Amino acid sequence: MKVGFIGLGNVGGKLAGSLLRNGFETTVLDLDKSVAQPFLDQGAEWAANPREMIERCDLVITCLPSPAACADVMEGKDGVLGGMSAGKIWAEMSTTDVEEVKRLAALVEGKGGSALECPVSGGCHRAATGNISIFAGCDRETFDRMLPLLTTLGRRVLHTGPIGSASMLKVMTNYLATANLLTVCEALVTMKAAGLDLATTYEAIAISSGTSFVAETEGQVILNGSRDISFTMDLVSKDIGLFQALAEKLDIPLEISPLMVSIFKDGESRFGPRELSPNIIKRLEEATGIDVLASGFPVEMVDNEPEEQGYEVIPRGR
Repeated sequence: MKVGFIGLGNVGGKLAGSLLRNGFETTVLDLDKSVAQPFLDQGAEWAANPREMIERCDLVITCLPSPAACADVMEGKDGVLGGMSAGKIWAEMSTTDVEEVKRLAALVEGKGGSALECPVSGGCHRAATGNISIFAGCDRETFDRMLPLLTTLGRRVLHTGPIGSASMLKVMTNYLATANLLTVCEALVTMKAAGLDLATTYEAIAISSGTSFVAETEGQVILNGSRDISFTMDLVSKDIGLFQALAEKLDIPLEISPLMVSIFKDGESRFGPRELSPNIIKRLEEATGIDVLASGFPVEMVDNEPEEQGYEVIPRGR
């Protein structure tokens, strides 16, 4: 399978790297060709535009920062849809709006192609090693066709149902991760104010019912002070905003979600939209005069699991 990959950012670049590392014939494209140069040096090919890419490849993957960016790549001048034809596949790996992914998928199918959404979850460090989790929304035939590639890009692959199901689940999981992040920030600041050692506090969280994926990973880079998870406040705002919009459409009167949206909008206004998302803790650090730092924690998150072939996750009762 000849694979095209559009969008070589923090997550996309690592996913494209997994394709090359595992021997897939890969063509890349990014607004900044200098970002693509390391991939070209490893043997990837370059496409002049998305239309040329889909004409040369069996599959085009998009991994872009916003629904608007994806729509431009798909529908703009020399876009993917201009070269889409029977037998070709479009795979959307961005975190995006459910109605937008459905709309674009229908346009792909109208050209005779197949579409799937396959957002990832688990952090950039796991995207780099091929150990990230993948949600795949599409018909079963397309899923089976794509499974060998998906189990190369990720460790655990879940077929979520039709187009749109994966996007909804992805923004849900990002909502939960953000809630974890905010409560971890409040817990660490409070324990520091109470005079507790923060390394001990981290271990207490990690071995207790209070732990979470976010506490055990992002908690470490918060305490290091780097706060570097290669994810920014504007992206958090986008994701939790999509979850809030879904709830509003369904007339669900959420209480915690609107507060989270407000907190991150305030963080963006104070520190800038491209500030690293764990630095949302700075709101509390500035309010209290407390620095939440401890020695012995890593500068960035690292996946210590060996890269292994992935597998399909089967829901209970199936």
